[in-house]
Amino acid sequence: MKNKIFFIFAICLFSFLSSGYNPNQNKPKDGVLIHLSSSYDNPHKVLMALSLALKMSENKNVLVFMDLQGVKIAVKNAEDIRIENFDSLNNLLNKLIENKVELMVCPMCLKQAGFKPEDLKEGFKLADKERFFDFTEGRILTLDY
Repeated sequence: MKNKIFFIFAICLFSFLSSGYNPNQNKPKDGVLIHLSSSYDNPHKVLMALSLALKMSENKNVLVFMDLQGVKIAVKNAEDIRIENFDSLNNLLNKLIENKVELMVCPMCLKQAGFKPEDLKEGFKLADKERFFDFTEGRILTLDY
């Protein structure tokens, strides 16, 4: 009798495990919000933040929000940043756009820096407060640079 119960249990367990059940299959995709307030004043911070955004975009929804000094890298004719051990600013931004990472800029900070919305590079947009909450359906991890 014990052998019969064990045998039935083993068949049920095998059927369950081989069915392809994945507890994460219906789990909402998590997101990463990267806040970037630096630019040419701290190029290491800029390239670190954007490199991390690119890495995270491989399997997470990513939104990069630039304010304060960070808006200076979002405008046309912004100088490229190159430092050892990192991809360049322009290459990172192009890859982020290819990966459909949202690049948002604070409109007040853009104006304070002497720029207009039409000065933004292609792929950048003015921040929309609702996107901070609905760019992903899962949890949101925030990283501040």
